[in-house]
Amino acid sequence: MDKKYFRKEGGELLEGRIPVKLLGDSGEVFYEMALEMVNAIEENNGKGEKTVFILPVGPVGQYPIFVRLVNEKRISLRDCWFINMDEYLTDEKKYIDKDDPLSFRGFMERNVYSRIDADLVNPPSQRIFPDPDDTENIPRVVEKLGKIDIAFGGIGINGHLAFNEAEDVPAEEFASRRTRVLRISRETRAVNSIGDLNGAIDAMPVYAVTIGMDMILKATKVRLGIFRPWHRAVLRQAIFSEMGGHFPVTLLQKHPDALIYVNNVAAGRPF
Repeated sequence: MDKKYFRKEGGELLEGRIPVKLLGDSGEVFYEMALEMVNAIEENNGKGEKTVFILPVGPVGQYPIFVRLVNEKRISLRDCWFINMDEYLTDEKKYIDKDDPLSFRGFMERNVYSRIDADLVNPPSQRIFPDPDDTENIPRVVEKLGKIDIAFGGIGINGHLAFNEAEDVPAEEFASRRTRVLRISRETRAVNSIGDLNGAIDAMPVYAVTIGMDMILKATKVRLGIFRPWHRAVLRQAIFSEMGGHFPVTLLQKHPDALIYVNNVAAGRPF
């Protein structure tokens, strides 16, 4: 896969350590992610094989496109397993209510599964979230399925993937982090509160359950989409910084098939 080169201040050209695909507006980012989903499913269906994805709720712009393509092209999801990355928890470290506007389980039900034709959608038993009461459930599921085709996602303000918050530990140690309950960093809560609660950080959940970096790194492919102005700095750190838990996305620098989709905002000058 071709790597992109970026111009740093002073004119020096540097090769990023994670491949990047530069696109136009955000719609192109979401379309590419939706198309990757559809293409992988169609390919696996054609071979009589199952499809296993790790999916985010953030970014989410790919889902309306995905739903439309599935319904229009009559793509069966019956052999698809969709593993969501994470979910917010209460102070008692239990799932927030599915009807809560912040719930990722509620989002997937309202905006994805309920909008796919009933004869095409995958059964509820194949729609999986990490469980705060059984954090080994997803590792067991993945071991049984034998693969993860693609892990999709975004990149958080401190470089986190899913809710794998940054830690100042070596890359090898952070790469072994498993599915777990954790306390969300104030930086993440602040950024998420701006988009979800108009900045009401104190109303944001403090805890989450998340898949580990070990699951993400096991995926055959990793595809990330970024599109916000603050992603400019995140992208530079992702592709130029040394690997380590201090900025978790840097661990993808050694992944054999990782790609970051970048819109014209996140790719803004200077590069």
